[in-house]
Amino acid sequence: MKMEERKVDTYIKSGMVIGLGSGLASDMAIQYIGLQLGAGALKDIVGIPMSIACASEAAKAGIPLGHYEYCSQIDFAFDDADIIEEGTLISVIGRTRNQGEESIIQEKSILNGANKLVFMITENQYKSGPDGSIPVLVNSLNWLQAAEEIDDLFLGDAEVWRRPSIGIAGPNGGDFPLVTKEGHNVLDVIFTSPILSLNEVSKSLDEVDGVIDHGIISKFPCTAVIASESGLSVVDNLPKNAVKEP
Repeated sequence: MKMEERKVDTYIKSGMVIGLGSGLASDMAIQYIGLQLGAGALKDIVGIPMSIACASEAAKAGIPLGHYEYCSQIDFAFDDADIIEEGTLISVIGRTRNQGEESIIQEKSILNGANKLVFMITENQYKSGPDGSIPVLVNSLNWLQAAEEIDDLFLGDAEVWRRPSIGIAGPNGGDFPLVTKEGHNVLDVIFTSPILSLNEVSKSLDEVDGVIDHGIISKFPCTAVIASESGLSVVDNLPKNAVKEP
């Protein structure tokens, strides 16, 4: 059974309000939910999309949609993660997506508001000491001040670039820096060495003046479905609980 089918069959039941994530695995799960609705195996599902892209996929799949601001309860949410820290399941989202039309703030709100959360990743995205970039939303009026403070915070461990809307990335975001739908700039804090603790990075970023939000998600409890050549592993951040599935 495929990762997205396993997740849908295991966690999603009729009558649920579901947070719909973005990414390849999430798109396939959305399509599978649509097939299950069409076959009558699922009924009375309401999807809360985390992005314009997944709203489009859900509409094509025939999933009734609601709006996250008006939804009092999200029973279950799923999403692709860019990377997940081994053990804690603290994750990073928003590395490669165009945040002009999509929203880290909206995505995090749905993920954190869900009663049950599952991320879908491959085994190379699940690691101790993750590296790479972390997107940080900053006030566009004083983005440079925030960037300089973040650069000083992680001096020697990370580079700080403002994300462009088009063209080549660079420290200043080029001639057309990306502006999110909420009016913020995106700084990509690119770690060149392993991160010892995503939780500590999250706390440090939260204290920087001008930082609105960032792509680090810390949710408890949380489950990760990890795909590898040998099968699927289901891991949660409860102590000593990892189940290998064929």
